[in-house]
Amino acid sequence: MSYKKHIDSDNNLTLIKNYAIKLKLDAYLVGGYVRDFILNNKSKDIDIMTIGEPYSLISNLSKEKGFSNYKIFKNFGTASINYESLNYEFVGARKESYNKSSRNPKVTPGLFNDDMKRRDFTINAIAISLNKDYGKLIDVYNGIEDLKNKIIKTCDDPHKTFEDDPLRMMRAIRFASQLNFDIEESTFKSIINNADRIKIVSQERITDELNKIILSKKPSFGFKLLFVSGLLKKIFPEMNNLQGVEKINNHSHKDNFYHTLEVLDNTSNISDDLWLRWSAILHDIAKPHTKRYKENIGWTFHGHEDLGARLVPKIFKKLKLPLNNKMRYVQKLVRLHLRPIALVKDHITDSAIRRLVFDAGDDIDDLLKLCRADVTTKNPEKSKKYLNNFKIVEKKIKIVEENDKIKNFQPPVSGEEIINIFAIKPSKLIGELKNEIKNQILDGKIKNNKVEALKLLNKLAKSKGLKPVK
Repeated sequence: MSYKKHIDSDNNLTLIKNYAIKLKLDAYLVGGYVRDFILNNKSKDIDIMTIGEPYSLISNLSKEKGFSNYKIFKNFGTASINYESLNYEFVGARKESYNKSSRNPKVTPGLFNDDMKRRDFTINAIAISLNKDYGKLIDVYNGIEDLKNKIIKTCDDPHKTFEDDPLRMMRAIRFASQLNFDIEESTFKSIINNADRIKIVSQERITDELNKIILSKKPSFGFKLLFVSGLLKKIFPEMNNLQGVEKINNHSHKDNFYHTLEVLDNTSNISDDLWLRWSAILHDIAKPHTKRYKENIGWTFHGHEDLGARLVPKIFKKLKLPLNNKMRYVQKLVRLHLRPIALVKDHITDSAIRRLVFDAGDDIDDLLKLCRADVTTKNPEKSKKYLNNFKIVEKKIKIVEENDKIKNFQPPVSGEEIINIFAIKPSKLIGELKNEIKNQILDGKIKNNKVEALKLLNKLAKSKGLKPVK
């Protein structure tokens, strides 16, 4: 099989091929780019392996194309160029050897077969020549066959593969989740047997793979593999602990792990946003802590939304996720995820809608997406009822927001204005006055404008013995 036409149709690959031949430097397209090309998937990362150091090749390319942003990492024997939204990575063929206490290998220069052998999975060990026989496919480990059969399988003995570099266990599950492939039986058994080895991998690398699983088309598939393999218990015990059903006196609760996966998949069907998906993962994370059994009532999880919100920063810190607005966004959605559901069950007042919009702010639409995704009942009548009620809430939100402009609420009267009006020093009283104005606006007792706010302010100030300065 030849991919000569593909190389001829790509000016950059043709240029790389021409210089490799001119420099008598054997070069090959390898790895994920070849895999994705065969699967007709787009790839922004183009990996080129050379027999010997790649620096002369990249130096000539940079002169030809005028590259100024290429990077050379001599410690790793690699070089890279970002060009036309693509990332070209050049690496010299290598041998790798490991010791048990680290996943960082000892690297020495190698030949083509050495480099293929060090690769993790057969589907990533396919190469296309950029030499005089350019376009020729080289498939040492029958990766093409595994692509056809949708199988993830290691190139070398799976136990050795995962013992050497335990991150490959996460990568196996990530590829299975992204590509909707199965993991070959002996490979998966070896993941189970080596799960404890994941502890030597840095949290940043684990979380990077976890985020890629979360961003796959159906992330529940990856999470089920993490759970069955025993990796989830090691890397994310809080989620692992959601699994299980307890029964007392014929009362049982739903399995919150599988419910969470349903919510995650539902969310993934409507949004590619990583942080909305994290909100789905964490929305019920505190249920194991709040689970109580009440006679004649059954199982309750009162307060799980508030405790869950308090757990979010701890989980983000532990997983080395960003402790910034992304974390606060997830925390907000976890805290508020029951509010719209409560509204559809009760009589919907404008006041309740205003407070929800005030608390959610610009994230109100995402909150409603999460709440819709949280409807996982298998009863079609109940599901239809809930979703129809959400439509009512959405219409009400739109009306209230148009009338009262609560979403990005700013107090009609600032603290500085209060200080100037009454000639008083900054104090707790100013916050109390502002808070009362805000509450009366949210309760619909006054309109959200300066005239009514000032009128109320004077009334409140008078009751506290304050007089405006004339």
